[in-house]
Amino acid sequence: MDHSRLPRRRTLLIGLAAVGLVPLAGCMTKPLQPVRADGSYCHRIGRSYRPTLTCTTEPVPPVDTEAQSKRFEPSAGALTVYVLRKRWGDSRNLVVTSIDGRRQVTTIPESLMRVRLKPGEHRLVLEWEGRSSEIVVTGAAGEVRFVELVGSVWSWGSSYRWENGALDSSRDRAIASKLIADIDMRL
Repeated sequence: MDHSRLPRRRTLLIGLAAVGLVPLAGCMTKPLQPVRADGSYCHRIGRSYRPTLTCTTEPVPPVDTEAQSKRFEPSAGALTVYVLRKRWGDSRNLVVTSIDGRRQVTTIPESLMRVRLKPGEHRLVLEWEGRSSEIVVTGAAGEVRFVELVGSVWSWGSSYRWENGALDSSRDRAIASKLIADIDMRL
């Protein structure tokens, strides 16, 4: 038996196994739930026969709008703000977000909103359980900004706050989130 060929054969088998398993890595991400018949979308917690669902209060945008929004391209003449809610400790509450006191959207965990605004300064406020937090977003026409609604849910309570998003890390989390609102407030 030629023992000089064993290390090469072993290396080849390990290499082939690695190449064969790499495409399966994408299967490890949690798939998005289907949109319900009424147009709402639910975030699911738990794998049991009785999971906890946190559902949108309004219908979500169509799939083609979601795909277009996730290209994260600027809108001509508008400040585009993506409101992202996707953190590991945030799993179940409905959190109401208002934009300039004019428009409210009820967010769910692992969700995304695209908001197109007039250039300038805008105030976003989140509210839950009688508490609130606000952030001011400023930008010019053609700019894209990310703000993140960061939450923690524990058995003794929950907390939420705003955070300015970093373009790369926010974009990666946004791609894996469900678009629940596409709002144009330029008028």
